[in-house]
Amino acid sequence: MIKSVNGAALRKMVINGAKLINSNKEHVDALNVFPVPDGDTGTNMSLTMMSCAKEVSNCPSNNIDALCDAMSKGALRGARGNSGVILSQIIKGMCAALAQCAEITSKALAKALQSGTDIAYKAVTKPKEGTILTVVRAMSDAASKLTKKSFEVPEFFERVINAGEEMLKQTPDMLPVLKKAGVVDAGGRGLLVIFKGFYNVLVGREEVNLSFDDSFKAGSDAKFDEAAHFDFTDLADIEFAYCTEFFVINLKKKTTEADIDRFRESLMTIGDCVLVIGDLEMVKVHVHTNEPGVALTYALELGEVDKIKIENMLEQNRELIGQKKEDLKPYGMVSVCAGEGLANIFKDVLVDYVIEGGQTMNPSAEDIAKACDKISAKDIFVFPNNKNIILAAEQAKALSNRTIHIIPTKNIPQGLSAALAFNPDDTPEQNTANMHEAIETVRAGQVTYAVRSTQIDNFNLKEGDIIGIDSTNIVAKGSDVDKVTAELVDKMMDESVSMIRLYFGNNVQEAEAEKIAQKLSTKYKGRDVDILFGGQPLYYYIVSLE
Repeated sequence: MIKSVNGAALRKMVINGAKLINSNKEHVDALNVFPVPDGDTGTNMSLTMMSCAKEVSNCPSNNIDALCDAMSKGALRGARGNSGVILSQIIKGMCAALAQCAEITSKALAKALQSGTDIAYKAVTKPKEGTILTVVRAMSDAASKLTKKSFEVPEFFERVINAGEEMLKQTPDMLPVLKKAGVVDAGGRGLLVIFKGFYNVLVGREEVNLSFDDSFKAGSDAKFDEAAHFDFTDLADIEFAYCTEFFVINLKKKTTEADIDRFRESLMTIGDCVLVIGDLEMVKVHVHTNEPGVALTYALELGEVDKIKIENMLEQNRELIGQKKEDLKPYGMVSVCAGEGLANIFKDVLVDYVIEGGQTMNPSAEDIAKACDKISAKDIFVFPNNKNIILAAEQAKALSNRTIHIIPTKNIPQGLSAALAFNPDDTPEQNTANMHEAIETVRAGQVTYAVRSTQIDNFNLKEGDIIGIDSTNIVAKGSDVDKVTAELVDKMMDESVSMIRLYFGNNVQEAEAEKIAQKLSTKYKGRDVDILFGGQPLYYYIVSLE
């Protein structure tokens, strides 16, 4: 009988949830509605859960509050794309409720699901029904009703998942675009896969052990280097001031393996980042604590202490922060794009840092925050250049030491227009306003291919068809890249356009781009037509009309 879940079981559930979504991410990706090669809902949710699982795996305590803190931080840092960000908010809300529990019961899970649902809905400016939000709300509603009866945790989980499955089946009736594509919501499916992973642990159906490439391996002294496991970037984050390391040698004859385990548990009560590695021959110890003397006293119960190193992390942090403050410039810019040519173009317009990412590689909130922190500037302007990255960019604000301004660019042309609008003599507010105004003057389109057969935007598409997309709608299709590109430009054109730019990529040769540029110049006399190497994957052309 399983009436409650303890910390050890919770750890296994999180790791197995990450494992299951990772092994099924291709299926979830395939449910993406828009038939272009960037259906990455499953991939984004998998990367978010893997980050969550890594933090949980590295958590030195089995206390539920510590594990919940690790879960929440890991999910936030790893959140990618809209689906990953929403998932991170569901986890954040659930963890806030579960952290109050000594053990997790069905009633506690119901409260946690309600909290997760509330936080997730608040994270989305204009929530849409028929999405992951609808599915998690249905699960939460079912959980609340189930608490009126007495269910063991496994049966409770099973019924909650079943309620989610029933709601998932209804999502095509809520969103016409799902019904046209003949699929259920990808985010909802991903969420249920993760909860299935949790459930499998409770009933003993799945292997739960995961390994991470960057996890600690016994015997590697390099892993004890302070830079490997602690980031000196924010003085406020340092709860335990002294990094304490030493060996325990010549262990007493009465010392047992159980004594070493108890020693490890004692260290967890006075600090964090606890590592106790070794055997009855020698033990290596690392702990962040405010009481290094107490740690040494505990160790003397086992044997002799040797090679003691105690470092004041507060002072180290003050020095680093002081150096950074001296070197800060007023402004910096960060852009997201995929393609060597596009990256070089952004650098040419004075963007400080380019994050590789885009259609199939949505960077996480942590990726964006780290990029901003690498720039020695007070105010950073971030250009996501993809609507699926904007939410993650917003989340990066909470993770960075910089003041971040998100310019909600949805494509590469908008990002370049925003960068060109930057004026170092203006205030952050003036620059933000100018950039917002600049992106409204740009029209962007893309030419790519359909990854599956479907009916959408009044087109009957077959897998492999060339398609032209104006903003979010498909406006042209065919079998010839040049013809579809010309038709796309024609659909986007009006009298206000004076410049046509084509960024070519996806194996398009420069000679091919020059050929179509010549045709456009002939057709649209008086307009400048320019071609630039973008090198972007998946998209033959990115079209900009200004």
